[in-house]
Amino acid sequence: MSEKGIEPMGEKDMGYGEAKVSATRRRSSAIDPEVLRGELFDERYETTQRGLKSRHAQMIALGGTIGTGLFVGSGQTLSRGGPAFILGSYIFMSALIFCVVSCIIEVASYIPTPGSSMNLFGFRYVSRSMGFALGWLYFYSLGILVPYEITAAGLVIEYWNPPVNIAVWITLMIVVIVGLNALPVKFYGETEFWFAGTKVIMMTGLLILSFILFWGGGPNHDRLGFRYWKHPGAANTYLAGGDTGRFLALLSTLVLSAFPFTFAPELLIATGGEMESPRRNLPIAARRYIYRLVFFYIGSVLAISVTCPSNDPALTSGGHGAGASAFVVGIKNAGIPVLDSIINAGIIISAWSSGNSFLYLSSRSLYSLALSGNAPRVFKTCTKSGVPYPAVIASSLFCALAYLNVASSGAVVFNWFVNLTNTSGFISWICCGIIYLRFRKAREAQNITDLPYKNMFGKFGAWFAIVCFTFLCLINGFNVFFPENWNVSSFFTAYVGIPIFLLIYFGHRITFWSEGWAYNPLDVDMQTGLPQVLADEKPARTVEGPFWKKITLLWQ
Repeated sequence: MSEKGIEPMGEKDMGYGEAKVSATRRRSSAIDPEVLRGELFDERYETTQRGLKSRHAQMIALGGTIGTGLFVGSGQTLSRGGPAFILGSYIFMSALIFCVVSCIIEVASYIPTPGSSMNLFGFRYVSRSMGFALGWLYFYSLGILVPYEITAAGLVIEYWNPPVNIAVWITLMIVVIVGLNALPVKFYGETEFWFAGTKVIMMTGLLILSFILFWGGGPNHDRLGFRYWKHPGAANTYLAGGDTGRFLALLSTLVLSAFPFTFAPELLIATGGEMESPRRNLPIAARRYIYRLVFFYIGSVLAISVTCPSNDPALTSGGHGAGASAFVVGIKNAGIPVLDSIINAGIIISAWSSGNSFLYLSSRSLYSLALSGNAPRVFKTCTKSGVPYPAVIASSLFCALAYLNVASSGAVVFNWFVNLTNTSGFISWICCGIIYLRFRKAREAQNITDLPYKNMFGKFGAWFAIVCFTFLCLINGFNVFFPENWNVSSFFTAYVGIPIFLLIYFGHRITFWSEGWAYNPLDVDMQTGLPQVLADEKPARTVEGPFWKKITLLWQ
C-alpha cells in the first residue's frame, strides 16, 4: 500500500486547528514527516496486505493467544495460591489488561498503517530509542514463546504415552506453524478463526460442565459446591506460615496469573496493520475484549476453583501435559470417562494456535522494526501477496529451541520460558502506557479530536497499569531470594529480561544522544499515513430482512 501521489500536508490542509506546526519549528529531535514517509512507505518494497476480515479480527481478539498458559499453567497457580487468591489475581490482572487494551487501541486505531505494532508507535510518538528497544524485545520474546507453546503441546501429547519420540511431534508442529505463517495473511486469519472458535467452544463447554458439577450433576451425583474453598481452604501459604505465608502466596499468584495474558493485547495491534477497515474494526474488538476477560479468564479460574482441590498432587507432579491441567484433574475426579482425552486434544489445538499467533507477532515486530529503520532493510521485503518472508524466516529460527525438551526435563523448560517471558510482558505493558501518555499529550497539544476510539480510563488507567506492572516486574522472581530457593538459573531467568531491555534502550539512547528523551508534543507527526488509511476504510456492511439473513454478517 503506497502513498504515491499524496503530497505532504501543509498548514492549510491539516484541518486540526492548533495542529498547524510548520516544518521550520520542528526540532532536530523530532522525526521529519518526509523522513517518516520514506521509512514507512518505501516504494521499492512491497508491503503487507489487508487480508484479515472483520470476523477474523473479532475471533482472534476473543481467543487468539489463549493457550497452555490458561489451560495448563492455571493448575500451578491454583496450587500455589488456592481458589480465593487465583480468582482475585485474575480479576485484578483482567482489570489491568483492559486498561492496557483501552490505551493501545486509542493509539493504534488513529493511524493503523501497514506494520502496525506498539514498537512502531513507540518510534513514532515517543522516541527512536523506545521503538528500537521495544521492537527487539517483541522479536526475541515472542520468538521464544513459539517453542514454549510447541514444547507444552508436546508434553500434552505425552499424556497418552505414545510410542513416538516427542521430537517427531515437535517437528510436525513446527512445519505446520511456519507453513501457515509463510502463506498470505488471509490463510493465517482463516486458520486462527477456526482455531480460536474451537477454543471458545471448548471453554464454553468447560464452564457449563463446571456449573453442572457444582450442583452435583456428575456421574457420582456428588454436589461439589464450594467444598474446596473450605477444605483444603480458600488461601494457601507459601515459603512461610500464617499471614506472612498467605501474603507471599498472594504475591506469587499475582505473578503467575500474568502469564496467560502475555502479549494478548499486542496481537490486536499487529492485526490492525493487515485488517480491513481497522479504524472501525479495532474499536469493536476493544469493546468486546471485556467479554474475553470476564467469561474466559475469570470464568475459567472460578470453574477450576470449585471442581479441583488446590492440594491435588496431579497439579504439581510435573506430570505429562494435560495431566497437570486443573480442568482435566477435575474431570477425572468427577469420574467422567473419555472427556479428559477430548480436552487433551483441545489443549493441543490451543497450544498450536498460540504458537501460530506468536510467530505471526514476532515476524511482524521485526517487519515494523525494519520499516522504522531499526532493523536491516531486508526484513521489510514482502511478497506480492504481502508476506514479509525474511522476517518470517528469522523469527522461525527460534523454533529450534523446542528441541531442548528432547534432552532436558520438560518441567524445567516449561518454567524457564514462563519466567523469561513474564518479565518481557510486564516491560511491554509499561511501555504501552508510556506510549499512550505521549500520544495523548501530542493529540491534545495539536487539538486532534477525530478519534475512532477514546480510552475510557484516560490517564488514570495508563498510570495505574504502569505502576502495577512495574511492581510486578520487580517481584517476578522474589522467591529466589529465600535461602532454600536460591538458584542462579532461576534468578537469571526471572530478571534477565530487565537488564536486556535496559541495555538495548540505553545503548541506542547513547548512540543517538542528541535526539532527546522524547519528542516535543507539537513536533510529533500526526498526519503521515492518515490519508491512505482513511481512503482504505470501507463502510460497514448491512443486511435487511429476517434474522437468519443477518447471520451472514458474521462472515464478512
